[in-house]
Amino acid sequence: MKLSTAAILLSSTASLVSAFTTPAVTQRTFRVNGGIATTQLNGLYDDNLESALERELDYKPGQAKGDLAKRFGHLVGVEVRTVGEAFSDFTRILGCSINALYKNMVTDIVGSTHLTVVDARFKRNPLWSLGLLNTMDFLLKNYPERDIAERIVSALIQSIGMDEAEIRAEANHVLDYIEGKTVEDITADIESAEGSSPIASFSADAKADQFWMYSRFIGLGLVKVSEVVGVEQTADSAGQQIEKWMYAMDKPTYTAMADSDQWFRTKAKLDMMETLMKEIEIREKKRMADRLEEKAEMALMKAETEAKMQKELEEKEKARTESLQGV
Repeated sequence: MKLSTAAILLSSTASLVSAFTTPAVTQRTFRVNGGIATTQLNGLYDDNLESALERELDYKPGQAKGDLAKRFGHLVGVEVRTVGEAFSDFTRILGCSINALYKNMVTDIVGSTHLTVVDARFKRNPLWSLGLLNTMDFLLKNYPERDIAERIVSALIQSIGMDEAEIRAEANHVLDYIEGKTVEDITADIESAEGSSPIASFSADAKADQFWMYSRFIGLGLVKVSEVVGVEQTADSAGQQIEKWMYAMDKPTYTAMADSDQWFRTKAKLDMMETLMKEIEIREKKRMADRLEEKAEMALMKAETEAKMQKELEEKEKARTESLQGV
């Protein structure tokens, strides 16, 4: 069906750009103060505006000719769970309430992790698994009920459709490999991307994939690697090392460095909070000990008073008995 020119102009503000494609762009040249300028107006001032918009309206998702569409076009129409559904699953699997101090944090992690894994470009790797477990262990290390903290991690992993045993096995594989290694050893693995080590395999996959997807837990996994191999655990030192590793894989460095900085800022706050909580705990224990001591002293004084009163009563009773016998 043909669209009238008036209708097309009225609808021109609506977005006609869909996933997996870049719309045709028409440049229009015009004069400004005697000079030449160009602008890209997507055909709004083309001689054949109607045909240009019809080409846009004929677009079918996933059938563009770009590399992205060719690789992921088969996923068109696939249903993806919402964040709300993922959190509902998490709540059902957990089966208990979360401490109020941790609730917002856990909610954010469940939502952001779900959005990461449903991305078509996402591929789980051992560094990601290490980053996830190390992050959760750190954030929940002071959770009041340890059994619930463990259940939170399990529920998170199950809610994103993964197996906890596999995640832990992958993370342990990385930790076992990097134990005793140096920064130079890890850098050599990443640069060469050769061999069967988890670091070299990770680097090879990243270099070979045009659409390789970085996510936060990968960056935090690299932070853990830097810690084990002896990099000074400061935002500057660890961040610079992670920048070198990402650069060696020919990947953007900014996001990984930003995640590293955020990790150390969060760690500093949690360490400070932990210190404060320990001080409060020590003071509370001292107060409890003082109260117990006061109670013990009062109980002792009460026992002494009762014993004294009992003795006086016995003496009076004895005296009364002797008086009656004399009569």
